[in-house]
Amino acid sequence: MDMEVDENYLYYSHEKLLRFIDIHGDQEGITEYLRTVKYASVKDFKPGLEWFNVSEPLSFSKHLKGKIVILDFFTYCCINCMHIIPDLKEIENEFSVEDGLVVIGVHSAKFENEKNSENILAAVQRYNITHPVVNDSDSDMWQNCDVHCWPTLLILGPNGNPIVMLTGEGHKEDLQSYVKGALEYYNKEKLISNHKLPFKSAYHLLPDLKGPLLFPGKITNYIDENGHETLAISDTGNNRILIVDSDGNITKVIGGMRLGFKDGNLEDAEFNNPQGLTFQSKDVLYVADTENHSIRRIDLATGTVDTVAGTGRQGHDKTGGKPGKQQAISSPWDLVLYRTPDMDLTFHPDGKPPVRDVLIIAMAGTHQIWALFLDDTVWWKCKKYLAGTCINIAGSGREENRNNNYPHAAAFAQPSGLALCEKKRELYIADSESSSIRRLSLVDGKVTPVVGGDRNPNNLFAFGDKDGILHEAKLQHALGVAVTPDERNLFIADTYNHKLKKVDLSENKIVTLKSAASDMTDSATSQFREPAGLCVSSNGKKLYVADTNAHQIKLVTIGKNSINNVEMFSLKLKEKFVNTVSSISTASVLTARELKINTSGGKLVLKCNLKFENGLGLNSEGVQRWVINLPEPTWSCVPKNGQDVKMMDTVISVPPHKNNNNIDVSFNLVTCTTNACLPKNFIVRIPVFFENSASINVERVVDVVLDTNNIRIG
Repeated sequence: MDMEVDENYLYYSHEKLLRFIDIHGDQEGITEYLRTVKYASVKDFKPGLEWFNVSEPLSFSKHLKGKIVILDFFTYCCINCMHIIPDLKEIENEFSVEDGLVVIGVHSAKFENEKNSENILAAVQRYNITHPVVNDSDSDMWQNCDVHCWPTLLILGPNGNPIVMLTGEGHKEDLQSYVKGALEYYNKEKLISNHKLPFKSAYHLLPDLKGPLLFPGKITNYIDENGHETLAISDTGNNRILIVDSDGNITKVIGGMRLGFKDGNLEDAEFNNPQGLTFQSKDVLYVADTENHSIRRIDLATGTVDTVAGTGRQGHDKTGGKPGKQQAISSPWDLVLYRTPDMDLTFHPDGKPPVRDVLIIAMAGTHQIWALFLDDTVWWKCKKYLAGTCINIAGSGREENRNNNYPHAAAFAQPSGLALCEKKRELYIADSESSSIRRLSLVDGKVTPVVGGDRNPNNLFAFGDKDGILHEAKLQHALGVAVTPDERNLFIADTYNHKLKKVDLSENKIVTLKSAASDMTDSATSQFREPAGLCVSSNGKKLYVADTNAHQIKLVTIGKNSINNVEMFSLKLKEKFVNTVSSISTASVLTARELKINTSGGKLVLKCNLKFENGLGLNSEGVQRWVINLPEPTWSCVPKNGQDVKMMDTVISVPPHKNNNNIDVSFNLVTCTTNACLPKNFIVRIPVFFENSASINVERVVDVVLDTNNIRIG
């Protein structure tokens, strides 16, 4: 990149800026730094790149002129990149585009699969990224800006001039301070513009007939004493857990009303991108609530959800040892329940110690394996752990593919899937960033390779799509594993290769499962789209697969050497679910004009536009909220609630139906005039009619007009 270089400056130097702050103080130091910074403007984005969340490609000369721009260089597999998204959201909530701030995600791929724009679009939708994102498929902007690692943040001034580069995660406070200082400085220089950008939500591109699931992450099962199978699905994008019978009928819905972190009854509980699940019993289910950095316990008998580990905020502790709710953890991704004999024989002279329950956690955020001890337990090396203790049991915390006889000398790279061999007392780990499967002995903690990856522990780029033995085999960012009941074979969701694979555990040999289905484009299971979770039926003849980017659970029947058939679950309700939002009984209801959609279901893009008259407006200090209330759990929408009430924009997936229904949008506003504050709580009701001849893709804008005395449909 062409630059004017001052020999005394460090390149885009954060250290240089920090020295100014040390000398002059926070805000004055930032101001002095901005007065002296002399980096030349970055080159504009290459023409022809694919963009998301905007209706046209952005440029520095047109759209970004007069804006403070944060370029977020990321790749969607990277857990450290994911940790930055909430920080950016918080800053975007503080400083709007009209204030002069624009965040742009520059996606520069690690894996080949991540260069595909369709997969990037899915990631943008899955992680609720609402700012513009560009597919820097050839890493042109990455190279132009001299970026070297994920994640990297580069702050630019109003003429595309670099201000400072921040690498890694954990810079939220600095980022807020630098953006605020830059906006203040360049506003005084009259260089900030308040113009808008051509936003268009990526959610509008969701499939027309998607079904009720949104990016399901994991699936697990429980077999009762009568052989009845119950499934639990982490409906990750909808921030809820579904309990489903073996025929696909939804029997319970936990959470999903709002994205958040809240214990309570099944309907009111809130989750944030839940992933792994495991049953302790028929009525007790544990959930890895990934972006709440916590472990949740669902009691289906009492109908309650409570938090058993984590604080709701990302932790950086790599040792642990505190009681569960006091122990901060980082991005738990999967869970298994391990039952182990207590190793303290002092009080069990008959040699038959009681069995203790240990919840084992794939802690993706710190690249480790942790345990939550559900009972007082004496375990490895006869060390005693009190019930509720949450602690690291394997992994140094360095991001490596390092095997070792000693568990804390071994290292993992974003472990994301777990499977347990109870008889062998072994844990199998999908180590996603090393594209390998690893084995952890639950007898002595020894970590050994199974398939994939590389012998060099520092090589995290040894990925591909190749059957074979040990390191000869290649995977691409595998996220899910499941063991057969006889513990001879391990199934793998080879996520970025969009395939299922099977490992013979006696030989560490992997093969790709084939299918003879007539609708295949090739002989492999190419109909999958980034499958991330799977579990095996009790008889070992069926696989349930969470096919994440297809928004589906797929049922796979297993032959001796192949997959015989692939078919989808039909999620049918056993009963109707009614809305339970408290405002429904008290708020006024405004009924809009009905809309028509096909009886086969479809996609509805719904917008509500608020207009204020006669001196009424929103109170800038008040919290404004809207939430969608859907008729049944087979309906879904994204986003389901929000605080940007000026133009509510949501995409609703409507299931096949014959009976007419209503969609309710509940608004809770704090409005004001020049001399009074007026709360406004109301519901906009949209009647939905089903007709055979109607479209499967419908858009509707509802205008709502408010003044001091009235609310009406415009």
